Amino acid sequence: MLGLPPAITVLLFDLDGVLTTTATLHMTAWRDAFNDFLRPRGGAPFTDQHYLDYVDGRPRIDGVRSFLASRNITVDDAVVDQIADSKNAAFIASLERDGVTPYPGSVRYLDAARAAGLRIAVVTSSKNGAPVLDAAGLTGYVEQRVDGNTIVAEGLNGKPAPDSYLRGAELMGVPPEQAAVFEDAISGVQAGAAGHFGYVVGIDRVGGTQADAMRAAGADVVVDDLHDLLSE
Repeated sequence: MLGLPPAITVLLFDLDGVLTTTATLHMTAWRDAFNDFLRPRGGAPFTDQHYLDYVDGRPRIDGVRSFLASRNITVDDAVVDQIADSKNAAFIASLERDGVTPYPGSVRYLDAARAAGLRIAVVTSSKNGAPVLDAAGLTGYVEQRVDGNTIVAEGLNGKPAPDSYLRGAELMGVPPEQAAVFEDAISGVQAGAAGHFGYVVGIDRVGGTQADAMRAAGADVVVDDLHDLLSE
């Protein structure tokens, strides 16, 4: 009914782009922050593809360093922090202005999962996980949350390392093979595959070659929306 192997008892969801539409807010905020940095230096603009390749799914500081490394740009930690802080300020402003909308198909899937007795956790690199869940009205579905604050506090490696998802499974009291990972970012799919989870679901909100890239990264299945799994 849920499109999952029978051994799965716990569902580990990424947040932005999987459960809520906030991935677009993140993308815009990153574009503004990086282009404010690049423009005075005459650098080529930061694009949506750069977001997908270097930033999407990663902890904020890791995303800054990953993109700058792709341009062979070396800066000190203060500049990295400045770019990250600028991005977060832009994201918070857009969140307060525009609000948060959960994907209807994701809500239907959460309802079906809960009705089937499966347990739900959120694993996100964002430090804004709690307010986004609250604003989207999804907090009540979530038994455990691993977010960017957890990653920093516990010294976890960010996606594409599997640490945050492994921590989510640990908090839920199950081995990885009994948990499914749901991701819209290539780095998150890689994390699910590296952690040897029982099932890795890629959610393709982008189109083009993204589905093929997700399969290459280790996704067991790729869907356009979580409600697509309900018909399997």
